[in-house]
Amino acid sequence: MPPEDWTQTLTAGPLLAIAAGAIAVLLFLIIKLKLHAFLALILVSLLTALVAGIPTGSIVDVLTASFGSTLGTVALLVALGAMLGRLVETSGGAKVMADYLIDKFGEKRAPFALGLASLIFGFPIFFDAGLVVMLPIVFSVGRRLGGSLLLYGLPVAGAFSVMHIYVPPHPGPVAATEFLGANIGIVILLGLVVAIPTWYVTSYLFGRVMGRRIDLPIPSILGEADEEQLQNPPKFGTVVLILLLPLVLIFANTGLDALGAAGVVDRDNPAVQALRAVGATPIALLITVLVAAWVLGRRRGTSGTALEKTLDSALGPVASVILITGAGGMFGGVLRATGIGDALADVLGDVGLPVIVAGFLIAAILRVAQGSATVALTTAAGLIAPAVEAGSFNPVELAAIVVAVAAGSVVLSHVNDSGFWLVGRFFDMDVKTTLRTWTVMETAIGVMGFAIAALVFAIA
Repeated sequence: MPPEDWTQTLTAGPLLAIAAGAIAVLLFLIIKLKLHAFLALILVSLLTALVAGIPTGSIVDVLTASFGSTLGTVALLVALGAMLGRLVETSGGAKVMADYLIDKFGEKRAPFALGLASLIFGFPIFFDAGLVVMLPIVFSVGRRLGGSLLLYGLPVAGAFSVMHIYVPPHPGPVAATEFLGANIGIVILLGLVVAIPTWYVTSYLFGRVMGRRIDLPIPSILGEADEEQLQNPPKFGTVVLILLLPLVLIFANTGLDALGAAGVVDRDNPAVQALRAVGATPIALLITVLVAAWVLGRRRGTSGTALEKTLDSALGPVASVILITGAGGMFGGVLRATGIGDALADVLGDVGLPVIVAGFLIAAILRVAQGSATVALTTAAGLIAPAVEAGSFNPVELAAIVVAVAAGSVVLSHVNDSGFWLVGRFFDMDVKTTLRTWTVMETAIGVMGFAIAALVFAIA
């Protein structure tokens, strides 16, 4: 990272111009010149750091630190999730789940069923982990019914997104709740009131529209089951229990964390700490993969060598996803290191708007500028906290402000957001298609969520 004695001398205007120019160059390299996204992101990150004035001797440290911090979050989740997905897919479990959903909901309602399941799974599971676990089932349904991947994939991705953005115990809304002194129970209730209709309009209905407009084939990144394995598939209940296992374990972490923030449980209690450790997303997924390897592999007669090859085959296809996502995090990290977030915060700190509107706009501008939704949300919440404290808002109004800031932190996901690359690569979309689908959907999720929160604020 930049040395502690280095101070950014550029103001918000030049920094914004540098960020806009860097994004334009990146899009030109990838879309027009067809340069590989991994190389383009590294190159533009380096150039941005140079132009923004980060000391030359610190640039490599900034690049590697940002890349490594993103990989530290993404690599384990994607790798373990891909292994779990490969086991579910090759055992025939994904086909069993797909058949069940289609049988119960019908072919026309299959995208709705997938999204509904993702809303439930998304309550405690973070966006990236949940998406990777659900993708084999999405792909299996898509292969059986035909049609564009967007018809099935957008409702699922949108479901995990709205839950991650709006509903505690996810870290973003929990942090904003603490900053602004809101009641976490009311935030959960309002978050669900916002998340469910927002998902239906911006993800499910939008997915149906885009599925008709863009014919996106089902990718083979997570593999397919062969005929021999499909003749001895696991039972539906077995697959469901395996998919619920990480949900239960992760809830032990996120749920206890939320209860600790509310003062209901003691975070320093050894038993609480042990449960939170087991429920940490990488540990929960590791436990689930080991259980799935036994239940879907060895117990069904798969030899150790064959099982090892199955797990190994999951890693190769997702290596590109992991590296490009890490490079996207690098680009966002460079923008943060240049001080653009701090400069914008100084400019936007006293904008003279109603507090709920100011919170949304500040979070949205910070999100667009530097990519990280968490940084945008926490920075915006910190900036408006004094105004909120002085405003004498009732508990419902406070919850609405939390949701509004969270809504701003998700809009316009683009090339400086690691999630943009994660979804684009797993869906096998080019940058232009990802902008037309994922970016539009995330923006709609933020705008509609803010509209509902503002309505609640107005009538509370």
